[in-house]
Amino acid sequence: MTNSIRTIGFAEGEEKLDWLELIAALERGHALPKATISDSFLYRGKDTLLQRQAWIDGLGIGVKSATIFPGNAALGKPAINGAMSLYDDCTGELRALIDFHLVTKWKTAGDSLLAASRLARKDSRVILILGAGAVAHNLRQAYEALFPKAEFLVWNRTQARAQQFADKYTHTQTVSDLAGAVGQADIITSALMVQEPVLRGEWLKPGQHVDLIGAYRPDMREADDTALRRSSIFVDSYDTTLEHIGELKIPLASGAISKSDVLGDYYTLAQMQRRSDDEITLFKNGGGAHLDLMVAAHIVAAFED
Repeated sequence: MTNSIRTIGFAEGEEKLDWLELIAALERGHALPKATISDSFLYRGKDTLLQRQAWIDGLGIGVKSATIFPGNAALGKPAINGAMSLYDDCTGELRALIDFHLVTKWKTAGDSLLAASRLARKDSRVILILGAGAVAHNLRQAYEALFPKAEFLVWNRTQARAQQFADKYTHTQTVSDLAGAVGQADIITSALMVQEPVLRGEWLKPGQHVDLIGAYRPDMREADDTALRRSSIFVDSYDTTLEHIGELKIPLASGAISKSDVLGDYYTLAQMQRRSDDEITLFKNGGGAHLDLMVAAHIVAAFED
């Protein structure tokens, strides 16, 4: 008899999940054998099907499918849709179908939160968020779980949108002077999808932690060369960031930094530690199908407890 397949929607998944439990699950996932991963794309004009696949021995197989249909905006429908399929590691049977947006939210923000738990100063009290979109909202929720006494600042290129963001939360205010806000912050977390760097290294101060999320293509980056050179650099995965995302690919190609400047990833977790209170740490969140798989397995486990 075929095992029943669990389906998990966004709202019911949200009720079961906890940020601190998630980062513990990500640590456990990286103690398992290294994932095998691949991505594939199909195109029809402006429409795209993206599939990200990962297999972790001892955890399972995950396939996250995303459809990107830009024309949906004119129909009043979301441009991005999809689902996460989780398969049993021993039998290959389909265990669960999970809402795409649920996995993506908790994967992206949880990825950054794990890094902050190891690299940011424990006494961090001011967190600056760059951006005011969906990812920025998720970061606001996640960082509050790790730093419950923190005050939040939000900067966005459109001030009105930053104000709408701030109005949704307590202990959150907008800032218009980006350089000045960076100078106030203990943690800077950036979710700007930009090609030209917005965060300048000359603004950074000793002891800060910088979390870069927005850049995901080879031509995108959020921080300039000076920011990278002044920082101890870490990534979630060497394999999915160094040669794939402009944040590191561009300065590596120009010689502004070298691969030896990237000090660790989650598969070398013991190396991801702050070495002094004055050290500036910088983390590049690149995502990756293996992280989707770890998060999906954690979500399903939450329903089985």
